Amino acid sequence: MVSRRIVPGLALLLAGCTVGPDYKVPDNALVKSPEAQLAFSTTGQAANIGQPPADWWQLYDNPTLNALVPRALANNTNIREAQANLERAYAFIKVERDASTLSAGADGAAVYAHDSAQAVLQDTEAPRQEEYNAGIAVSYDLDLFGGIRRGVEAASDTSEAAEAARDLVRVNVAAETTRAYAEICDDGNEIAALQQVIALAQRQVGYVNLLRQNGRAVDFDVSAQQEQVSTLQSELPPLQARQLNAAYRLSTLLGQPPAAYDPAWLTCHEPLRLAQPIPVGDGRSLLRRRPDVREAERELAAATARIGVETANLYPDIRLGVSVGSTGAAASAFSAVTNRFAAGPMVSWDLNQGATRARIEAAKAATRARLAAFDGTVLNALLETQTSLKAYGAQLDRMDELTATRDSAAKVAADTTAMYQGGRVNALTALAAQQKLASADMTVADAEADVTESQIAVFLALGGGWQTQ
Repeated sequence: MVSRRIVPGLALLLAGCTVGPDYKVPDNALVKSPEAQLAFSTTGQAANIGQPPADWWQLYDNPTLNALVPRALANNTNIREAQANLERAYAFIKVERDASTLSAGADGAAVYAHDSAQAVLQDTEAPRQEEYNAGIAVSYDLDLFGGIRRGVEAASDTSEAAEAARDLVRVNVAAETTRAYAEICDDGNEIAALQQVIALAQRQVGYVNLLRQNGRAVDFDVSAQQEQVSTLQSELPPLQARQLNAAYRLSTLLGQPPAAYDPAWLTCHEPLRLAQPIPVGDGRSLLRRRPDVREAERELAAATARIGVETANLYPDIRLGVSVGSTGAAASAFSAVTNRFAAGPMVSWDLNQGATRARIEAAKAATRARLAAFDGTVLNALLETQTSLKAYGAQLDRMDELTATRDSAAKVAADTTAMYQGGRVNALTALAAQQKLASADMTVADAEADVTESQIAVFLALGGGWQTQ
C-alpha cells in the first residue's frame, strides 16, 4: 500500500527534472568582452556614431535603386531557398514536439487461414476458418528526464539559426543588388569620361594633320596621334562589356534571366553618392544586428541543448500505454473469448552506459566547437567593420586629393581657353589643357567607383538590410 503512494509521488517529482545544462551565453564568450562593445575608429568624413538604418541603400537617394532592392529581396532565388530551409526547420520543431504528446495507432487484418496445429502444441489438425485481428494502442512518454524537452529546445534553437541564415542571405542580396547597380552607374561615368578623352584626341589628330598639310609636321606625327586614338578606343569595349555584365548580374539578382535586364539601367552615368557620413553605431549594436553572429549564437544554444538529449539516455524511458482489441475466429468476433486489453508502463533502458557517456562527451565537444565558431564569427564581424571603415576613409582621402587635382586642371583649362580666345596661345596649347582636364576627370571617375565600392563594403559589414520585410 505504501509503494502505491510513493510511486506516483516519485513520478510527479521526476516529471519536473530536465537533465543537461540550461543554456546562457557563456561568460567567457568574446561577445561579452568590453572591447567588443566599443565604438569604431573612424575619420570624421567617413562615418558617425549614429545607428545605421535597415534600408541603408536609401541613403543614396536614388529612385531606381530604391525600387530595385525590394524587388531583389522579394524574388531572389537564394532568399527563396533560405526561406524553404527555414520552413523545413519549423517542421522539425513540430516533429520534436509531437514526440511529447500522446501517440496512438490502430491495426486490423482479416484472413482465411489454416493454422499449424503443432505451432500451438496440438496433435489434431486445426480447422480452416476466417480469422481477424483489430486493435488500438495509445501511449504517452512521461519524459521524466527531459530528453524530449531538450530535443524541442535544440530544434527551436536550430530553427532560429536557420532564420538568421535566411536574414544573412537578405543582407548579401541587398548589398549585391546595390553593388551591381552602382557598377552600372560607375561604368557609365567612366565611359562618358573616356569618350571625352577620345573626342579630344581625335581633335588633336585633326590639328596635327592640318600642321602636316602646312609643312609644320610630318606623316609620323599624324600616325602617332592616330595610334593614340586607337589605343584609347580599345579601352572602350571592355568598359561597355563590364557595364552590360553588371546589368546581367542585376537582372539575375532580381530572379529573372540575364537577358531580361532593363536597358534604361545603362543610361545611368552618375555615380551613387552619399550626402552624409555613414552611421555605424558601435560594436555592441553591430553584434546584435549581424545575422551571422545571431546564427552562430543560436547554433551554440542548440548544441548545448543536445547535451541534455544525450544525457537523458543515461536514464530509463518510461511510457504509459493502453491497448484494446479483438483477435480470433471471425465467427466469434468481438466476443468474450476474442476481446483483449492491456494497460501499464513500458520501460526501455540502454544499459550500455559507456556508449551513452561517449555520446555525451561528443555533444560537449560539439558545444565547445560551436563556442569557438561563435567567438570567431564575432571577431570576423568586428574585423570586417573596422577594416572596411579604414579602407573607406583612405578612399575618401584619395578622392579629396584627386578632386583637388582635377579642380586645378579645370582652372588651367578655363584660363587657357580664355587666352586662346584672346589670341595669346595657339589651339594646340588650349587643347592640351583640355586633355589634361579630361584625363583628370577619368581618374576621378575611377576613384568614385572605388569610393562607392568601399561604401557598400561598409554597409555589408554593418549587417543591415535583413530587417526590411
